[in-house]
Amino acid sequence: MSPLRPAIIALVALACGACETSDASVPTTIVRESVEANATVAYVVDGDTIDVVFDGGPESEERIRLIGIDTPETKRPETPVECYGPEATAFTEALLPVGTPIRIERDTVNRDDFGRLLGYVYRAEDGIFVNYETIRQGFATPLSIEPNTTYESLFVDAARAAESDDVGLWAACTE
Repeated sequence: MSPLRPAIIALVALACGACETSDASVPTTIVRESVEANATVAYVVDGDTIDVVFDGGPESEERIRLIGIDTPETKRPETPVECYGPEATAFTEALLPVGTPIRIERDTVNRDDFGRLLGYVYRAEDGIFVNYETIRQGFATPLSIEPNTTYESLFVDAARAAESDDVGLWAACTE
């Protein structure tokens, strides 16, 4: 499996049909065609973490941490919910409802220190690049951890555009 598909990612001026944002003209990223699913969403933990079932069935359930993004915290023990955390979780839930077929692709390092599988996530139906979309719509900031930095520049550009457009956490969280 090829871990990356940079050649088929195109920036287009479409609003995410499954997501509500404050500005419908915000560009999104889609893959030019649908992608072959290798997993199904079982649960959205928060804005940057999901549980999935791979094609092998329930015994193949994994927690996936989306590579290259960081959404405000909502579930960290003994810490308050961060600004725009609930909205980020709701965005991911809207983008990836339970049962959504997705494609997960990996980068260099497969797991984080918590044992979560690290992945770039694409919605199979329309090829939406979820990691990018979450940043571009203002629900996350880039988080680059070497060596999984393949899309670092793309994610930084998406965050700059979201900030410039004053969407999502860039509008709501002024501290």
